[in-house]
Amino acid sequence: MTTVRDETRASIVEVAARLVRDDGPVTIRAVAQAAGLQPPAIYRFFADKDALLDAVAEHVFTAYVTGKTPDASADPLADLRTGWDAHIAFGLANAPLFGLLIDPRRAASPAAAAGMAVLRARVHRVAATGRLRVTERRAVEVIHAAGTGAVLTLLAMPPDDREPGLADTMYQAVLQTILADAPAPEVATPGLSKLTAAERALLAEWLDRPGG
Repeated sequence: MTTVRDETRASIVEVAARLVRDDGPVTIRAVAQAAGLQPPAIYRFFADKDALLDAVAEHVFTAYVTGKTPDASADPLADLRTGWDAHIAFGLANAPLFGLLIDPRRAASPAAAAGMAVLRARVHRVAATGRLRVTERRAVEVIHAAGTGAVLTLLAMPPDDREPGLADTMYQAVLQTILADAPAPEVATPGLSKLTAAERALLAEWLDRPGG
């Protein structure tokens, strides 16, 4: 059951998120003024500005993850590309909020973990087709690093000077790194030949781990 306190807290977080999105001043005083409250009222919900920004990051992460998880199509590679395009588009359209999304201090948040889970699920579906040349873990790491790097590189450029094909070039480089040219051949080892493509990909990931 939502209480008045819950509603007030949610309103404060939404106001702070809007200030971040608009690249405005994000201070306790500015947030309080925009929310129609006195500054001391903010401290009833958040210990300091960092705690408020943590809540904003969680709010943004949750909204972003919810928006990036459409129903899976029959084409795992097409879904992977859809996720990449959504990541790039969101980062370019929400530069200040993107800074919160990639802050390493907030990488352990539940919403951030959910976002990575979406990416891992998409990569797993590609692995099930036998197309990965690397482990699923490595593919996720490469895609995540390349996507974040592409957004940061484009944001560092003046909007009118951004190279529109840069993100696509990065994506093609990612595919060349993680994909085999054709589905992986059947494993001939007795007993393993009966494994599905997904099971073989999972086994390869286990073997690739340190100490595996």
